[in-house]
Amino acid sequence: MHKLLKATLIATTLTPSLVFAQAVGGDREVTISGQGQSDKDLDNNAFSMTASYGQYMSDQGQIGIRQSLSISDREGDSADFDGATVGFYDYHFGGGDLRPFLGANLGYNYGDRTEETFSAGPEAGLKYYVLDKTFVQGMVQYQFLFDSGSDVDDNYDDGILYYSVGMGFNF
Repeated sequence: MHKLLKATLIATTLTPSLVFAQAVGGDREVTISGQGQSDKDLDNNAFSMTASYGQYMSDQGQIGIRQSLSISDREGDSADFDGATVGFYDYHFGGGDLRPFLGANLGYNYGDRTEETFSAGPEAGLKYYVLDKTFVQGMVQYQFLFDSGSDVDDNYDDGILYYSVGMGFNF
C-alpha cells in the first residue's frame, strides 16, 4: 500500500501541469509499447508495458506522464509486479513525417523486486508518422536513481539505459 500511495502522490503532483497544458491548447497524445518473454515450457514468463499521455504546449514542447508496469512470474514463485510513474518534458524538432525529440524525465520506481527510489534523466527519441496522427516511436532514456537531492551527484554516473519501440496517436 505504501508503494501505491507514493505513485499516487507523484501522479497528483504532475496533474496540474497537464491541466495547464490542456488549457493552453494543442494536440494530446497517447503512446503504448510492450514486450514479453517466456521459456520453452511457458513456466517462466515476463511481460512489461509502458503507456503515456502527453499534451503539446506548443508545436514543439510537450509535457506528460508515463506509466510502466512489469510482471514476472517464475515457476514455484508468486508473480512480482514492478512499476514506474514518470513525468516528462520533450522538445520536438521538425514538422514532417520524421520528428526527433529530446527531453527530460523525473519519477518514482516501486515494486516487489525494485528498490523504491526516485529517478531522473534525459531522453531522446524519434517519431515516424505513418499516417497524419499515427506514428511509430523509438526512444532511449538514461535514468539515474536517488533517494534525496544529495544523492544526485553521487549516482548520476551509475544510471540505467532504457530502450523502447512503440506506437502513438495524436488527437
